[in-house]
Parts: sequence; structure tokens; C-alpha cells
Amino acid sequence: MTELELVKMIGPHGDVETIKIVRDKKTRICKGYAFLEMKDRIGAENAVIALDGTPIADRILSVKINDDFVKKSPPPRKSFGYGNNNRNNSGNRPNDTRSYNSQSNYRSNDEQSPAGDRPRRPRKTM
Repeated sequence: MTELELVKMIGPHGDVETIKIVRDKKTRICKGYAFLEMKDRIGAENAVIALDGTPIADRILSVKINDDFVKKSPPPRKSFGYGNNNRNNSGNRPNDTRSYNSQSNYRSNDEQSPAGDRPRRPRKTM
């Protein structure tokens, strides 16, 4: 059975949102079960009432609602920086313009030595 045939069978009872027929990874042969998401619970209940126990080919169709799987809304985004991502430094970030320098404890940004004073790593040549 294909996805299209399954949607045609369940479609009259409710709107199908997504469908996944489980198949063998190597042979791509259907394993005999599928997962469907319906747009609303009423459509899912109508499909269960109408199709559960229906014979199809050599099998009996079993249609159930999985109450464990509920679409969850995404969690709120967390800020990993200072404050609340405002660009005007209104958060908890200190307005200290000093930076650490290994030669002395702290220097302000104005007193930093130019980058040319420190040794550089040699470039890779191919």
C-alpha cells in the first residue's frame, strides 16, 4: 500500500497532515504499519470509528490514537549572553573597557600595545 492509497482511505474521515509508512531500510518493503498525523482530534476519532477492524487484502486494519504523542510548542529561547540581547548595553554587562593583558594585570583599550609586538605563528605552506 502506498501513502496515496492510505490518504485516500483515511481522507474522507478527516484531514491528514503528515504520513509515514514504515519500510525496511534495505528492501524498502512496507513493514505493515504507518503513522499519520491528523489536523484535528475529531478527524482522528472519526477515522478510528470507521476503519478500526476493517479487512484490507489479507489483513485486519488496526487504527488507534496515540495520546502520548502531542505536538509541543517550542521552549522559549534562552539568552546565553549578557542582558536581553539589546544593543544598547542595557543588560547586566559591565561598561568596563579594560581587557586582560598577560604582562600587567589590566590595561584600558587605549593603552593596549599594537598587535605587531607579539610573535606570530608561521604560515603553513603547501
